[in-house]
Amino acid sequence: MTDRVLKPLNVTRSQWWVLAFLSRRDGMPQVALAEELDLGKVALGGLIDRLEANGLVERRADQTDRRVKRVFLTKVGTKLIKDIRNSVAGAEEDILRGIDEAELQVMVKALRAMKENLLELLGGERVEHDEEEVGADAS
Repeated sequence: MTDRVLKPLNVTRSQWWVLAFLSRRDGMPQVALAEELDLGKVALGGLIDRLEANGLVERRADQTDRRVKRVFLTKVGTKLIKDIRNSVAGAEEDILRGIDEAELQVMVKALRAMKENLLELLGGERVEHDEEEVGADAS
């Protein structure tokens, strides 16, 4: 579904993931971004190259350590994030049609418990979740 929603915006799911993360933590060092997204440095570098070629992000040298490259959204990238959020919000409304808030909250709680159980089985750490509104942040 995500691919179908993003296709008219000419952005891939991988590119959207990078842009969405930068919309919350703009200016991250490229190496830290790769770690956060669980991507290899080379894979992320290629994604950023394409995003940069399309004018959506730019790399800048860190002010204190010139070896560190930080990744920033451009104005065009910021506008695209807004367009993506609007498109995804419409798709979410279609997906959640007929499900009331109480049912949705029960489902979210169950899915989070399943995720925690899977992470525990895989040796991951348990994650604390804030009580957040479902669908509040489409990215």
